[in-house]
Amino acid sequence: MTPQDPRTAVLADRLAAVKQRITAAARENAEPTLIVVTKFHPAADVRRLRSLGVADIGENRDQEAAAKAVEVSDPALRWHFIGQLQTNKAKSVAAYAHSVHSIDRVSLVKSLGRAMSARQQENGRSDLECFIQVDLSEAYEDSAATGLVGHAGRGGVTPSGIQELADLIAGTGGLSLAGLMAVAPLGVAPEPAFELLASASAALTAGHPHAGGISAGMSHDLEAALAAGATHLRVGSDILGPRPVVM
Repeated sequence: MTPQDPRTAVLADRLAAVKQRITAAARENAEPTLIVVTKFHPAADVRRLRSLGVADIGENRDQEAAAKAVEVSDPALRWHFIGQLQTNKAKSVAAYAHSVHSIDRVSLVKSLGRAMSARQQENGRSDLECFIQVDLSEAYEDSAATGLVGHAGRGGVTPSGIQELADLIAGTGGLSLAGLMAVAPLGVAPEPAFELLASASAALTAGHPHAGGISAGMSHDLEAALAAGATHLRVGSDILGPRPVVM
């Protein structure tokens, strides 16, 4: 057997540790999809992760993601776009992404719909899975008495804005409504945010039964996200380590 290079061995150990945390937190529930976030790390790391059985890769910058997708060129990999997305990048994202986890406005849905229509006419690719990003800061509106103040929202629509986007996505050819995504506010306990997300998901699936995906939880709060029903985790630093230093 060919020995692993040192970097692959490190990634294997870190990946195993994260999977142990997930198994312990998931208990008897179905284990979630683990999306390994490789932003700022080279395509060589994506190949290493693939050799370790990773099938889902997350990126938050289109230019970097598009280049890696071409360089790695593995049809078995699923690329998840998780960052804020400009409408003028819709055509590029439609070329490689399995899903977009940051849908937050009508104009973006329409741009992705047009891009996917053209892409499907060209090569018949599958629909683009879409997660609506939700701003969870309202979970802390009554937190002053507990000292949980100074939080900041992490982008997305308020829970009251979910239905409009959900109906638009569901009615747009080439797009598939997958569920909700959120990032817990910084500087506060994540549990209230994820409880609000779970409630919003329940409301969404009442009208869209197949949109039960919950993309939540990162290196520092995956246990809390799983307790609230997360189906997709986005973990980067606990597996890849700190971003490489560019000399």
